[in-house]
Amino acid sequence: MEQYKKEFIDFMVECEVLKFGSFVLKSGRKSPFFMNAGAYVTGNQLFRLGEFYAKAIHDNFGDDFDVLFGPAYKGIPLAVATAIAYSRLYGKEVKYCSDRKEEKDHGADKGALLGYKIKDGDRVVIIEDVTTSGKSIEETYPKIKAQETKPGAIKIVGEIVSLNRMERALDSSKSALDVITEKYGFPAKAIVSMKDVVDALYTNGDKTYITDELKKEIDDYYSQYGAGF
Repeated sequence: MEQYKKEFIDFMVECEVLKFGSFVLKSGRKSPFFMNAGAYVTGNQLFRLGEFYAKAIHDNFGDDFDVLFGPAYKGIPLAVATAIAYSRLYGKEVKYCSDRKEEKDHGADKGALLGYKIKDGDRVVIIEDVTTSGKSIEETYPKIKAQETKPGAIKIVGEIVSLNRMERALDSSKSALDVITEKYGFPAKAIVSMKDVVDALYTNGDKTYITDELKKEIDDYYSQYGAGF
């Protein structure tokens, strides 16, 4: 595992973004772990988070993109922080863009988008916190493609999320990221997978984040909902 991935796993736990216990997900599934990117609240946390995303994007997609699209609301700070980090780490200026929950009908920046206005010829990376069922992309994808003046004029290079939960999407035996790749034709990747998390935290020196009891709960969860774990 790359060093930055190990550091990111520790970072999620340190920031209490990744928690272990008993959580009911939006899907109704009862999960032994939960990730909430909304818990990144300080300047330093967002600074570091942007760097982790930038490194993962560079590893997975290289520099072949112009725009980071962060779906409202949690995707907005992710896109901004990552655009700043990408410029600092790799010397490439990338633009950030987000959708508005409600279209603005006045002022110089009216419209459905916040930040940069995507146009024909742009190459876009979608940036999100986590995806469990793959439902969010069903809203995001058409909003991006609606900015085209002709089909195919805007290219979606890929999607990046913090954590691949490695569980089956709703109505599928495949993971949400695999379903997105298959359905939309662009790669959907994560900074780390849940398997990476378990491998890193099940035995971590003197500090054991994942006990034997918790490990069994995680294994039981994935025996029911897992995809490639």
